[in-house]
Amino acid sequence: MGIVCALRTEARHLQPTLRRPAKPLLALSSLSDGTLLAVSGMGPDAAAAGARALLQAGASALASFGLAGGLDPTLAAGDICLPREVMATHLPAIATTRRWRDRVGAALIALLPQGHVIDGSLISSSDLVSSVAAKTALFGATGAHAVDMESFAVAEVASTHRLPFIALRVVVDRATDELPPAIAAAADVAGEIRPWRLLAALARSPAELAPLMRLGRRYRAASQSLSAIARVGAWSQLAFS
Repeated sequence: MGIVCALRTEARHLQPTLRRPAKPLLALSSLSDGTLLAVSGMGPDAAAAGARALLQAGASALASFGLAGGLDPTLAAGDICLPREVMATHLPAIATTRRWRDRVGAALIALLPQGHVIDGSLISSSDLVSSVAAKTALFGATGAHAVDMESFAVAEVASTHRLPFIALRVVVDRATDELPPAIAAAADVAGEIRPWRLLAALARSPAELAPLMRLGRRYRAASQSLSAIARVGAWSQLAFS
């Protein structure tokens, strides 16, 4: 099977053994159980390219793994979204593969008995949903619990090829959190945060320091959940057993 991550910071939780990248911004890796991993960069086009690269490398099931923004106000940083379906605006929802999702969900609950795993809807947006107002509107319009930028694109590739698909996403920013503009200003083309860009953005807007510090605390909670998901392991076995 193959896993698509947008960012290297997400992929590091899976502890891959890196191979030579197939092309710029698209690094293919192999996990210890034979699972393939594509680090695609942010956004739907990049994620779809990563999914297709995994298929060309031999993957016959696909998963989307990484961070998401919370839309449901009851969700906290670190909550795990294992959705029944993934959505995109003005397009039919795509269901995730039930048996695979149930096996992963059972493994997560056994590993994290106190963890919060939700199985509602995940929506993908082509743009970063950063404001509380935008999150509130999207939640009201769709009922989706969380939002990312890549999962629907991966699901489309899987659906086109009639392959199993699941999404595993961890909430980092809550529905009530504003993402400071400094985050977008500091990101490079691959979606990685560059410290010097972040410092320059903060120099221009020092008021963003407090929300950035809050986001850092949220990220630490989300990172712990990503690491816990990675410990489930045996991804290919869970996909096909």
